Amino acid sequence: MRILFTLLVKEFKQIFRNRMLLPLMFVLPVVQMILLTYAASLEMKGIRMAVVDQDHSQASRLLVSRFQGSPFFEMNLATSDYLEALSELTSDKVDVILHMQHGFEKKLYAEKETSLQLVVNAINTTEAGLINSYCTRIVNDYNGQIRAEWFVSDGAGMMKTLDIIPKYWYNPLLDYKIYMFSGILVIIVTLIGMLLTALNLVREKEMGTTEQINVTPIRKYQFLLAKLLPFMIIALFELAFGLVLGRLLFGLPMVGSLGLLFLFTCIYLLVVLGIGLFLSTISQTQQQLMFMAFFFMITFMLMSGIFTPADSMPPWAQKINLLNPVAYFMKVIRMILLKGSGFGDITREFYSLCIYATLILTLAITNYRKTT
Repeated sequence: MRILFTLLVKEFKQIFRNRMLLPLMFVLPVVQMILLTYAASLEMKGIRMAVVDQDHSQASRLLVSRFQGSPFFEMNLATSDYLEALSELTSDKVDVILHMQHGFEKKLYAEKETSLQLVVNAINTTEAGLINSYCTRIVNDYNGQIRAEWFVSDGAGMMKTLDIIPKYWYNPLLDYKIYMFSGILVIIVTLIGMLLTALNLVREKEMGTTEQINVTPIRKYQFLLAKLLPFMIIALFELAFGLVLGRLLFGLPMVGSLGLLFLFTCIYLLVVLGIGLFLSTISQTQQQLMFMAFFFMITFMLMSGIFTPADSMPPWAQKINLLNPVAYFMKVIRMILLKGSGFGDITREFYSLCIYATLILTLAITNYRKTT
């Protein structure tokens, strides 16, 4: 224990003497948590709309007023010429066209149904999906209002309207910042646990310190623990600091047990530390390590569910995602903080990461002994 304590003191001194490492660990994560939470928005405002009203009726004007009253849309063009609106869409001056043809209201009165056209710029599929969702919601509300005022009576024998009041559990206001902040916190903890650990070990290899330590009485497990534990402690500190920051700035809910969250984080960090150690054993320079770490980090992050639900991926991708530790932590941190899940709700993820940590650490330590 005395040797391990001495090595830990040495590692912490090296970390705090590194002028480049300190900003990476303490300054950049704060900037990322604040900046990216606002920047990575799941909402769209200021959607540019062109209205092609060829009917000029009460029904068409009522629908247009619905869009004008929405905070998500801006009316950039109102015309009766569809080709003019299409030209604006082609030149990227508008994002969506609302087209109502002649006889829009007449058909609605005669047949109790009518048709309209929405033309959405779908170069960015995410934006197109959001625009379509917003438009569909407004049209559905308009449809309910028309049916209630024009066709449905409260008299005997007639159908009455139904008012649907949605209630959203765990995030009642649908605040995207709460959803995004927890995901960004996972990415920051992962970067510190995986990338900085691997860089520190490869730096020792480049400087020749590893060979010098190998000829000393210091055992391999002492050397590796001294290399891994400081970054585990720093990552846990970043998690705690991030939770406080999220609570103060964004009102991040903490419904579940923080003790359970930190316990799961410790198991998760064993996995990412093992991955970082394994990458350091197969890299000879920091440049090689950065290329490999970049590949793994981008793959892990994009498949983790930080932006889109992991359940929406194809079945074959979901099977591959079983090897993605970030996906486990991304799911669990939101379950504990937002939903208040207990240990019984995360047993699958917990024991899966325990097995994952055992396998990856065994592989990394074995490979480390072969290469040093």
